Formats: sequence, C-alpha cells, structure tokens
Amino acid sequence: MKTLFTDIFGCDAKPIIGMAHLPALPGSALYDASQTLDAIEQHAVRDAVAIQAGGAHGVMLENFGDVPFYKNRVPAETIACITRIATAVRRAITIPLGINVLRNDGCSALAIAHATGAQFIRVNVLCGACVTDQGIIEGIAAQLLRDRNRLACKHIAIFADVDVKHSAPLDASLPIEQEVADIINRGLADAVIVSGSGTGKPTDIDQIQCVKQAAQGAPVLIGSGVTLDTIAQQLAAADGVIVGTALKGNGTINEPIDEAIVRNLISKMA
Repeated sequence: MKTLFTDIFGCDAKPIIGMAHLPALPGSALYDASQTLDAIEQHAVRDAVAIQAGGAHGVMLENFGDVPFYKNRVPAETIACITRIATAVRRAITIPLGINVLRNDGCSALAIAHATGAQFIRVNVLCGACVTDQGIIEGIAAQLLRDRNRLACKHIAIFADVDVKHSAPLDASLPIEQEVADIINRGLADAVIVSGSGTGKPTDIDQIQCVKQAAQGAPVLIGSGVTLDTIAQQLAAADGVIVGTALKGNGTINEPIDEAIVRNLISKMA
C-alpha cells in the first residue's frame, strides 16, 4: 500500500534511520560558549555523512544536548540553530532527513522540516498525555495537523511515539492497543514508534509485536535499544528502526557516529 512512509523510503525497504544527536545549542543550560555554531554544524554534518556512507536509509536530527528540555515550545534561538544545521545536513546528504525537537515541539519540527526540505518529523506525544521529567506533556495532534495543512506540506510524514521513552502514560489503565489506534485514527500519524524505557534501552520484542498488531497496517518503527546482536530479530517484527547509541564508538552516546559500525549494522539485515 502506497503511503507517505513508502514515498520516503520505498515500498520494499525496512529503513535504518541513524540519529545525529546535536550537542548543546546556544541558549541551553549545557552550552559551551567556546564551541562555535560552525563547530556544532560540522559535528552534525560529519555524523550525517557517516550514517549515509555506512549504508543507512535516513538521518534523524535531534537537539539531544539541550537538557533540561522544555516540555512544549522551544525558544526562537533553538529553532534558528536547528534550521541552520538542518540546512547544512540536507545539502550534505541525499538520503531522507527527519527532525525531532525535544521534548515535544512537533510544530517547530514541522516548520524546520518545511523550510529545509526534510521529509519527516518525530513527535514524542502526539495523542493522550504522559508523565515525564518535564512534567505532564499533552498531545499536540490538533495544532500540528492544522499547521501541516496550512503550510501545504502534507508530504512531510509524522512519526509518533507510543508510550515514549523517559515517560509513563498518565492513564496507566489504557491498553497500548487503544493508544496505538488513537495515534493512527485520531492523531493521523503516518508511522508509530515503539521504544524502551530510555535512550539506548532495549525495546521489548513482545511490545513491538503488540504494537504492530494494533497498528492496522501502519508502519511501526523501533525507537531505542537496537544493537548488532538484536537488529535482525527486532526488524523481523517491525518496519524499520531508529538507532543512535549503537552506531557510536564504544556504544557511548557522546562519541561521533562510526561509519564502520553503521556498515556492520546494515550487514546484519541481510
């Protein structure tokens, strides 16, 4: 079935999307004023190029270093910096590019994607509500989908998390199957992301299969914890993966992407 997902990645692909984690950006709590924006841009471009050169199918750009995160809209300087960096990354690679503005600024992610030619965005809480380290985050589907329509950018796909990592659903009694159905049917997501409890934490295979069954044919991506040892089994149960930590030297989150590790991970799909 032709969807935005297949338009982006092709009908036969189970894409591997590599994470390009940005260091702390200007204005954020951990920003080092001695690190220029040029240097941050070069860091992102280097990681994105390594992801593509290693054979991955997409890149996701994320303001990972901006802890602690705003739970909703981020400041203007953050949007400006990510837009500049995303423009440089888009020019450096030919594979699809995605944007995630943490913690849940999907509207800014969409605007950045629209301005830079990115093809998809990630939204941590599209529907419902989650308890997080930023407090209670509520879904943004109504505003986001109206923005996508108003900007005439329905070609930009929305990948939405269910029970996103580093969170717990506000209503723990709601079955995950119902959450998935709401994300697809009421939030109008183009793909669903299922992850473990935190960054780099494994995603339970039973959880993946449960979400896949509930997704009614919509693509399901694994959002955390993929490793060289687990990718074949996990990808058999899903439609693609988003991977960051496992692509870095020594599996250390602050290390750069290692092209050889990317290539080795891709080889495990064969």
